[in-house]
Amino acid sequence: MGKQPKRVGAWTGDRTVAHPLAEAVKLVKANANAKFDETVEIAVNLGVDPRHADQNVRGVVSLPSGTGRDVRVAVIAKDAKAEEAKAAGAEVVGAEDLVERIQGGFMDFDRVIATPDMMALVGRLGKVLGPRGLMPNPRVGTVTPNVGQAVKDAKGGSIEFRVEKAGIVHAGVGKASFTEEAIVANVRALLEALNRAKPSGAKGTYVKRISLSSTMGPGFKVEPGSIGA
Repeated sequence: MGKQPKRVGAWTGDRTVAHPLAEAVKLVKANANAKFDETVEIAVNLGVDPRHADQNVRGVVSLPSGTGRDVRVAVIAKDAKAEEAKAAGAEVVGAEDLVERIQGGFMDFDRVIATPDMMALVGRLGKVLGPRGLMPNPRVGTVTPNVGQAVKDAKGGSIEFRVEKAGIVHAGVGKASFTEEAIVANVRALLEALNRAKPSGAKGTYVKRISLSSTMGPGFKVEPGSIGA
């Protein structure tokens, strides 16, 4: 599933067979030997064809164990909603001024949230934010009048997922320093969200293959049936 990272030291574990989820997590942690806290990444191959609009899997899920990373949030709002966003901890808040900064190349954020009344302005940013997967969208809760809660969710472990052209969903599900139980809980939450987002047009096996890896480590196959989602 994708290009393998550059090898760091000796890897352990059988990469040719599918492992129960808990065992795969244990192997990923054992092989995370970089000098930094590696991200644990999942790749889920779905039985969908994203070229068809009715099979485009997309959504948001709150990971119960969090992501282990600081999420910088930008909010496009004004007046009381702007103050609500600031109070919730958003790093950058603005309206026309923020849109102009982003158009000028400012990208010091990981998530963009907007209120519905700002969408005429936000539309100008499609070519800038769209390719980076940062364009606010009501389907994933980033266009909402409840900006305070959206900011808290983003900072508390809420992640977006979206199927790519090859039918694969990639996501970070924690850090190698997390306990095995914490990573397992995050993986199960993501798979439950993917199952809820299953398109009605999807035929045959929906979750076909799953792989777990760390940033610099090898990938290990996971038995889909062992996740219990």
